[in-house]
Amino acid sequence: MNDEFDDADDFARAFFALHHGLPRQAPGSDATTRHLLSLCGPLPERPRVLELGCGPGRSALLLAAEAGGPGSGGAEVTAVDLHAPFLGELRTAAAARGLADRVRTVEADMGALPQEGFEDGSFDLVWAEGSAYAPSYRWEVPPGFDAALARWKRLLAPGGTLVLTECQWSVPEPSAGARAFWDPHCALRTTAGNLAAAQATGYRVLGVHDLPDSDWAEYYGPLAERVRDRTAAAGPAMARALAATREELDVRARHGHEYGYTGYVLRPVTAGEGDAWPARPETPADAAAVREVNLAAFETPLEADLVDALRTDGSWLPGLSYVAEAPDGSVAAHALLTRCEVDGAPALALAPVAADPALQRSGAGSSVVRALLAAARERGESLVLVLGHPAYYPRFGFVPASRFGIRAPFEVPDEAMMALVLDDSAPVPSGTIRYPAPFGV
Repeated sequence: MNDEFDDADDFARAFFALHHGLPRQAPGSDATTRHLLSLCGPLPERPRVLELGCGPGRSALLLAAEAGGPGSGGAEVTAVDLHAPFLGELRTAAAARGLADRVRTVEADMGALPQEGFEDGSFDLVWAEGSAYAPSYRWEVPPGFDAALARWKRLLAPGGTLVLTECQWSVPEPSAGARAFWDPHCALRTTAGNLAAAQATGYRVLGVHDLPDSDWAEYYGPLAERVRDRTAAAGPAMARALAATREELDVRARHGHEYGYTGYVLRPVTAGEGDAWPARPETPADAAAVREVNLAAFETPLEADLVDALRTDGSWLPGLSYVAEAPDGSVAAHALLTRCEVDGAPALALAPVAADPALQRSGAGSSVVRALLAAARERGESLVLVLGHPAYYPRFGFVPASRFGIRAPFEVPDEAMMALVLDDSAPVPSGTIRYPAPFGV
């Protein structure tokens, strides 16, 4: 390295030079890319994919080779990045893998895309791993998750999906040391905050996935080696880039348990989509139908009896028992929130959730749960707990309750006892859950 980086204004070039040739520019892995892709559901045979902030294109190459319907052989990928050398690396790799005809590179600001080739509805899948908040990219508006949600929505074709990963807090009260590093760069939120932003922007959540620590190692391992190799690099701009990177690595080592990356798989709600399963608070006239749905949904009458018992218990909260209506006006699904406690602090228990077996996998159950959680949030509730299937409830933002030090009063797999924070500003209690008496625990 020489005096090409001597000017302080060249810090960005020094930063990028430090990252040239590295496999990733943010935490991630091929396994995570494949998992997020699986959460998107069926795609067209040859989907049109846009990756924004692609870097050297590790995800773009995988999507070009593997995304699409059965027998498609991959997708047509438009890969956008502001840094031309990264795009050069991607073109070289695509040619080496026989994917040159499926990957088109565009040098552009992902916050101010060109008009040509980026018309409304141009893509079946918009992908952004680790780039939505990135302060190293130029935007016409301040960078961030919310801006990405709003600006990229128009690019999606009907039925299209937005996939992005975002750095966020994984603890309710981050330490001063963690905040001292992150707050000047980006105002991180929690899963609850990001889900609320997605839903407020008109998306429904298809899936949520916390990236494992191994995904950080895939990024930071090669980067740490590069930093060690450049200790003697000359020039003030490169020295600043090295110092900033060492600080980032050090903060991760000391505070990595307080933040992480989470992937979001989102699809815009189309006009009239919510009308398929309109959800509302139950009325007294619904009681018999609610019981029938619970009887049909479960193998024993325990859940139906539980709902009846909770109706007369002090834990019952008027307005937090919801039903979803079938097109003929009958009750298609039911979900209930009642008062519980965590170490004496108020919380809500989501149970039971039931859908008519004939309508399962139709969206009725998801519709009633989303509406019920929205109602709880509007009432000022801050914490919801559920004991349920770990493959189902994360789509609503639930994460293992153990992350907050919350535990069930009985033996249960860690991944099945989950919590959803509705209000980031409220402290999250820790301790053992105390359920209402009708639960019998």
